[in-house]
Amino acid sequence: MNYVYILRCSDDTLYTGWTTSLEKRLKAHNDGKGAKYTKARLPVEIVYYEKFEDKKDAMKREYAIKQLSRKEKLKLIENFIEKDTI
Repeated sequence: MNYVYILRCSDDTLYTGWTTSLEKRLKAHNDGKGAKYTKARLPVEIVYYEKFEDKKDAMKREYAIKQLSRKEKLKLIENFIEKDTI
């Protein structure tokens, strides 16, 4: 399974990425090994995610989310209903 996710950083900024394991990726981010951007903004929490069977589809969606404004990303997060536990 592939996931596109949005993190809320400690400075209230948002970070979008993709992974095959939300749990492992969240741990990597919070251990300072996830991304250069999040390393200086710890801790982070997952506030939104989508699941995809195909990596290519996940990466396309990641790009599309990154093109959204902050306001549009916050709307996605606001309307998010967690489908299953991480």
